[in-house]
Amino acid sequence: MKTTIAFFDAKPYDKEIFNAVNSKYEFDIKYFKFNITAENAILSEGADVVCAFVNDIISDEIIERLHEYGVKLIALRSAGYNNIDLKAAYGKIAVARVPAYSPNAIAEHTVALMLSLNRKIHRAYWRTRDSNFSLSGLMGFDMHNKYTGVIGTGKIGKVLVKILTGFGMKVLTHDPYPDNEFAAETGCRYVQLDELFTKSEIISLNCPLTRDTEYMINKSNIEQMKDGVMIINTGRGKLIKTADLIDGLKSGKIGSAGLDVYEEEAEFFFEDLSNRVLTDDILARLLSFNNVIITSHQGFFTREAMHNIAETTMNNIMNFRKNEKDFNEICYKCP
Repeated sequence: MKTTIAFFDAKPYDKEIFNAVNSKYEFDIKYFKFNITAENAILSEGADVVCAFVNDIISDEIIERLHEYGVKLIALRSAGYNNIDLKAAYGKIAVARVPAYSPNAIAEHTVALMLSLNRKIHRAYWRTRDSNFSLSGLMGFDMHNKYTGVIGTGKIGKVLVKILTGFGMKVLTHDPYPDNEFAAETGCRYVQLDELFTKSEIISLNCPLTRDTEYMINKSNIEQMKDGVMIINTGRGKLIKTADLIDGLKSGKIGSAGLDVYEEEAEFFFEDLSNRVLTDDILARLLSFNNVIITSHQGFFTREAMHNIAETTMNNIMNFRKNEKDFNEICYKCP
């Protein structure tokens, strides 16, 4: 019998790429354009696998329902998994993820945000379209020889470090598991967060969301930072306490911010809401700053990354169904 997949939050580009990759797996994929909820989880009845994305919040209630419907695997087509209750899933439903799909894509998007904010590309674009060719207010700074702090040196962080050292920047890094060989190779330097916050002109968040990293950027450590610091977040929204970020922007302590993620993004990102009033006051406030660029969690969004996500997700499902151990499992009690 064919493996049946209930595929939630399916966008046209998901269907295009997953259908192409599925030509060699021949799974039976049922696409649903909306996020999974406790109410619509019944659509997975009869499916072997539920395929979910970052904004599918899979609570203990949803886990219980999927278990009742006979779902054996939740295949996350993302690296992060803070959106799923692993404790509730343990012993009932296996969970797999895509640990690495294109660190280059996210690192390059991070640098794009840095360059756009520094050289005011977003403001210049709108000015020149209105035949305004004034340079007033568009002055940036040479990134060469400046300090950048990179928090998290996993695959994405390491690619970012290499790009920034190529610019001639002085790169400070922080990670609970420092890679000293990498530091010697690239010239970056592992430091404690206090030093990174006080010395860096630009700070980039490239770490996962955990109990230790939740709201790691907050009022207390913003006060430690240099005046006019640039903060870039392409990790997870809750790495930053957004209300404190806004206060820092209003006071001028934070000179600019580039956000590819937002702590309450699930209701908004990946959707076209242009015909609606934005009901999130904090997000609306962020969008009002001319020194803030928000992109809708698109750092991963390259053709190469999407193909890798589809390939790894399908391979995870195949290996799980064949009772093989190598399916990128994550679980509450995994070593």
